[in-house]
Amino acid sequence: GRGKLQALYPGHFRLYFDSMACVLIVDDQPDARAMLDLLLRSHGYETEQAANGQEALERLHACQACLVLLDLMMPVMTGWEFRARQLQDPEVADVPVVCISAVHEPDEVKRRLHLPCLPKPLDFVALLAVVRGTCGG
Repeated sequence: GRGKLQALYPGHFRLYFDSMACVLIVDDQPDARAMLDLLLRSHGYETEQAANGQEALERLHACQACLVLLDLMMPVMTGWEFRARQLQDPEVADVPVVCISAVHEPDEVKRRLHLPCLPKPLDFVALLAVVRGTCGG
């Protein structure tokens, strides 16, 4: 559990354990979600998962997310739609979002959504740097 991790690595896990802040992983591909979940949990982060933008909005209200990792191309509700709805909801509008996409040019996403974007396939070192910078740890 967390206590054991903190005992093994004192000072290493200065995460928001008390408030249960988490990284919300939004991707319609189960394998992609599982891979990110494993990576982030192995570095001491709590995670929540959503398969589309609609689920992501629901989860965003349920968990104290410190960051949303957002795929853009998904069924039901795309990442583009999720971002528009998120910004209209004062309760969750301020939660940071980083887009993860194989389809769109990062510069286009940055311009249109005002979001940083990490291209797929993911550079895990870059991803962890973004998570650390946003969520601590």
